[in-house]
Amino acid sequence: MTVTQVPQVGQTGGLAQRYARALYDLASEQGNLPDVLGEVKALRTAISESDDLRKFLADARMDIRQGQTVSNVLMSKLGFGDVLRRFVGVIAENRRLPDLASILDGVLALDSALRGEVVAEVRSAQPLNDTQRSQLQVRLAEAGYSRVSMTEHTDAALLGGMTVRIGSTLFDTSIAGRLTRLQNAMKGAA
Repeated sequence: MTVTQVPQVGQTGGLAQRYARALYDLASEQGNLPDVLGEVKALRTAISESDDLRKFLADARMDIRQGQTVSNVLMSKLGFGDVLRRFVGVIAENRRLPDLASILDGVLALDSALRGEVVAEVRSAQPLNDTQRSQLQVRLAEAGYSRVSMTEHTDAALLGGMTVRIGSTLFDTSIAGRLTRLQNAMKGAA
C-alpha cells in the first residue's frame, strides 16, 4: 500500500460547495434534513452505479427543458421528496447537471464535517460488499480515522483493489497503482 499527500483540486470546489450549502440549509430550515440526506445518498449511489445516468448528466448538448423534463421524471421514478426534486430542477435550469455528483458529494461532506467526521472517498474496481466496508472502517480506525464517513465510487480502470482519499492523503492499493509504481521503478533501473 502506498500513502501519498496529493493536493485535492476541484473535488467540491466553490460552485459545488455553494449549491451543497444551499441544499443543506434549505433542508435544515424545513426540518427534514435526515430525509434529504438519505435521498442525497441514494441519488449519489444511483449516479455512481449507472453509466447511462452519468452520460446523461455529462451531456453538454442537452437543452434546459430536456434536462428539467428528464430530471423531473427521474426524481419521481426514484421516489424522492419535493425538496430534492425542486433542487435538482434548479440545477437543471442553471445548466449544472454535469456538476450534480460533485454537489451531492459536497452535501455529504458538509454534513460529515458538521458532525465531526472526515470523508473518505473510496474508489474500487468492483462495488464493496458489507464485509469489505466494515473491514475498511476497522483499518481506517487503526490508521487514526475513527469517525469516517465513506463515499464509494466504482472505477474499472483500477483493475482491482482500491484507493481511499481522506483530505489530501491517498491510500492506494489498486493494481493500476501498483503497475504504475512498478513501471516507474523499472524506468529508474534502466
